[in-house]
Amino acid sequence: MMKISLFTSLLIISTNLFSQQQLNRSLFFDGLNRTYIVYIPAIYNSSSSVPVVFNFHGGGGLSSDFLSINDMRPVADTANFIAVYPQAATDPEDGSYSWMHKSPTTHNDVHFIEALLDTLSSEFNIDNERVYACGYSEGGIFSYELGCRLNNRIAAFSSVSGSMLTDSFRESYYDLGICSPTHPTAVMLIPGTNDFSPHSNYNGLDPYYMSVSEITSYWTNFNNTDSDPIQTQVTDINSSDGSTVERRTWENGDNCVSVEELKIIDGGHDWPGSFGNMDINATEEIWNFVSKFNKYGLINCSTVSNESSIINSDISLYPNPVNKNLYIIKNYKKYENYILFNFLGEIVEEGVLNQKENIIDLALLNEGFYVLKIGDISYKILRSI
Repeated sequence: MMKISLFTSLLIISTNLFSQQQLNRSLFFDGLNRTYIVYIPAIYNSSSSVPVVFNFHGGGGLSSDFLSINDMRPVADTANFIAVYPQAATDPEDGSYSWMHKSPTTHNDVHFIEALLDTLSSEFNIDNERVYACGYSEGGIFSYELGCRLNNRIAAFSSVSGSMLTDSFRESYYDLGICSPTHPTAVMLIPGTNDFSPHSNYNGLDPYYMSVSEITSYWTNFNNTDSDPIQTQVTDINSSDGSTVERRTWENGDNCVSVEELKIIDGGHDWPGSFGNMDINATEEIWNFVSKFNKYGLINCSTVSNESSIINSDISLYPNPVNKNLYIIKNYKKYENYILFNFLGEIVEEGVLNQKENIIDLALLNEGFYVLKIGDISYKILRSI
């Protein structure tokens, strides 16, 4: 009986687990045969829903080339999400691959992404509350369009070296109406101050493309965040790249959402970490940011805190941000397990808290956000240097 039960259990496990797969797929939509790449991590299990991240290449680009620039596969392998790289259709006006076809046109790839998401949901167990988008250049512009016009399906998104269309340009040129998000939406943008491409200029291009300050004003106003950002200088780990990074974060929006700009000072039309600025890895930064949110805002908004001193009736934690020692004071006499996760969902430390006073040494951890779980409560911790 023992052997039969073990065999049955193994059989059930084997049917639910997928081996690591990179699939080239196609979807016939709106009279066109559209192609896309899907990456399924080895740890994917069809019995549990997982997030999906859409990755949009730049104008004239290829999904396969963008996968090598913005390679989400190593992150997906540990964080357990499905990465999708759709291919834009050819614009009949100039023969280039483009998400935003030149006017006059009836082409609308927002509907294609909606159909693609439905197709993926029919095959894989996708968490439809955690669908994310990111893109480069024109793909970044298109990510804004999804945030504006497919907002009911998109939880959070990021744009790298790509601007946002003005409402007047969207209405007059594309006949798309105004930007109309329906829920608090976390946004990360990664622009270069020396990016002089017309569709991604840091200062915008009136009346077509918004400046970075106009973009952050739009989303911070919509999300009701703090009016002033928290500004921190990212460590300049590569002094030869000719640029530095300033992190600007507007916090405390509705449902705990935030807006974040990674300002690449003296940066160009780049994808940091692959080319241009090398102080940050845009791919990892994007996942680190968007993965904290679902369609309803910050995950565990009511229980995850990032105050300088976190205090509730049972537990006090300080300081936050923390440089070395995190102090945890428990107001009850009970031993309890704790787990510390990094932004990839990996366990970086775990242990047991004693009955009263505890110190966790975080000096060897990398700079960034972590989640400390004590019992059923999670706390957002910022490790700063």
